[in-house]
Amino acid sequence: MRFTTGFLTVAALTVTLTGTAVAADATPAKEPTAAPAKPAEPAVTPKTAEPAAKPTDVVVTVNGVGITRAELDRSVQALLAQNRMPAPSDPDQKKKIEEAALNQMIAAELLFQAGKKLEVPDLEKKVDEKFNQGKSRFPSTEDFEKALKENGLTVQDLKDIIRRDIIISAYIEKQISPKVVVTSEQAKKFYNENLDKFKRSETVKASHILVGVDPKATAEEKQKARQKADDLLKQVKGGTDFAEVAKKESTCPSGKNGGDLGEFGRGQMVKPFEDAAFGLKPGEMSGVVETQFGYHIIKVTGKEAGGTVPFDEVKGKIEEYLKGTEMQSQVMVKVEELKKAAKIEYPGQKG
Repeated sequence: MRFTTGFLTVAALTVTLTGTAVAADATPAKEPTAAPAKPAEPAVTPKTAEPAAKPTDVVVTVNGVGITRAELDRSVQALLAQNRMPAPSDPDQKKKIEEAALNQMIAAELLFQAGKKLEVPDLEKKVDEKFNQGKSRFPSTEDFEKALKENGLTVQDLKDIIRRDIIISAYIEKQISPKVVVTSEQAKKFYNENLDKFKRSETVKASHILVGVDPKATAEEKQKARQKADDLLKQVKGGTDFAEVAKKESTCPSGKNGGDLGEFGRGQMVKPFEDAAFGLKPGEMSGVVETQFGYHIIKVTGKEAGGTVPFDEVKGKIEEYLKGTEMQSQVMVKVEELKKAAKIEYPGQKG
């Protein structure tokens, strides 16, 4: 059986097999959708279908290659999972989702047919590698085989899906990717037109030593904890290594890392801690700071002022984003070009 599910990735395929919702791949060059999801009741009944459509009924042929009702149903379920959407009850919405899934399948079939004309070096080796990568994500061979069975797939079916994905990706890489070029000028223009997207708030990088206090502690217990914090403060101000004291004495899980809390912005810590940390300069240490968690000694190791992120820091990401956007556009241009030369027929519909 041939499965047409779109532009697959092994990660998406594996996630679908395990029944988890699939997020859209961020690599536009592969225009990924989700892999076949668990067979379910047909999400939508085609306008021209019989009341009890058979899974083997062909819903469309692309240059003589049929896409079946069962394949379309799987693609609809995968599309819903990919977009984290529940199955819609509204007939119009169901129809739109089915049309989107079918268009996706037609596009994939056209790209696959075009890609078969190109030679993909070590194709079967690549298929086996991706197959094994997907299989390795399961706890055991039994779990993997169970997932395949639940989705109505065989090992050969899965390898066929992977093979199609590799061929489509290779075709896009050879025929479309070379046309996608993003210049520094384009990236700079995007940056200047979207400065609001490159704002960052002030951040602090800090470490701390915590002498924890139970919220139900007595006044005497709190005083004892405070005294310990005062003693530790004297140690670190006297030259004892801050990180070593944190490892030995801090009751916070960060203690094992020398008290390192990493970088954080305003609103991420309780207010007394935040006020103390943001009031220090890099290299400075606080006194004993009391919060609901106990008594802290804070050392600031770095600070970043808020404002607009410099272009040089985000240039690479902007170029990657623009390339992805242009790649998506060029893939659709190619699909429309292939459609014009293709014979696409919908059984039961005239013309």
